[in-house]
Amino acid sequence: MGCVTWHWTDLAIQEDSEQVEKSTCVLGFIPVIYYSALLCVGVPVNVLTAMALSRLAARTQKSLYFYLLALTSSDILTQLFIVFVGFLLETAIFHRDVPVALLRSVSILEFAANHASIWAAVPLTVDRYVALCHPLLHRQISYPERARKIIVAMFVLAVASGIPFYWWSDVWRVSHQPTALDKALIWTHCSIIYFLPCTIFLVLNSLIIYRLKFHYRKQSLEWCQQPVPRCSSKTTAMLLAITTVFSVLWAPRTFVMIYHLYVSSVNRNWRVHLAYDLANMLAMLNTAVNFFLYCFVSQRFRNTVREVLLTCVAVLPPIHRRLSRDPQQAGGSLSSCRPNGDKRHDSNK
Repeated sequence: MGCVTWHWTDLAIQEDSEQVEKSTCVLGFIPVIYYSALLCVGVPVNVLTAMALSRLAARTQKSLYFYLLALTSSDILTQLFIVFVGFLLETAIFHRDVPVALLRSVSILEFAANHASIWAAVPLTVDRYVALCHPLLHRQISYPERARKIIVAMFVLAVASGIPFYWWSDVWRVSHQPTALDKALIWTHCSIIYFLPCTIFLVLNSLIIYRLKFHYRKQSLEWCQQPVPRCSSKTTAMLLAITTVFSVLWAPRTFVMIYHLYVSSVNRNWRVHLAYDLANMLAMLNTAVNFFLYCFVSQRFRNTVREVLLTCVAVLPPIHRRLSRDPQQAGGSLSSCRPNGDKRHDSNK
């Protein structure tokens, strides 16, 4: 740790001697356009996903859909607090005129939504592991009431985990050497959002894949070496897709944060600033892609989405029928307002 401190001190002296200017946003207005487009697409898509999953949860009473619904709800909160409030309102509109206390209070909500969005996939992974590796136990412990309690506990813990980040330093504006508190918060944040959940995903998904391979290898031996069809479990494929996309999209942001902590500051190096902006854009993309993953993997989800859309469109026919009747009444009212010559013409007809 001593060599790290020396490196930061040496870097600060070098920057001061060279009079390095504060790094600027190289992307310009591209992040504002990107986050605006992400909101315009992501929020309607997530609302549609929540409506479809609500129907599936009420229809099947499976814990799987309750966990997916919690994941979608946390994605909506992330888009609201981080993308809309954090990136658009604070950075693009208000910039620095917002009081520091208000910014730090909003940071609690941002980190809480971020942690909930990531950790909502952990109960889903555990549920799929128990269902595939311990099916008898899964029938006993997996039911909607327990799933709701787990989801509520997860959201409460997410809010509690966001409270320490009231003292989070804005990496775009703070150029001084990270303090011990900054290092502790950054490492805690990286552990919560990436290292811990990725470790759980890696271990449980590996056990699930090993279990499936063992199961189908056993079936092939029992069925006289007949070829075994590929895994048809849509829920397992959906789980692997969700966790894989998360691991890929959030990896750049995590490592840029560590690079900022020990090598070069985002505030003083335009290259790190650019990398951090791009990493944030990739990470926030994770809040809008799950709908497309569900549609690609699950035919049941696609059918339910179609039902939701048809239900929304079904509201229009009564209005259409009322409008179709109005022209006849409107025609009568218009005929009564015609000149006398037109009335005589109609009567002659």
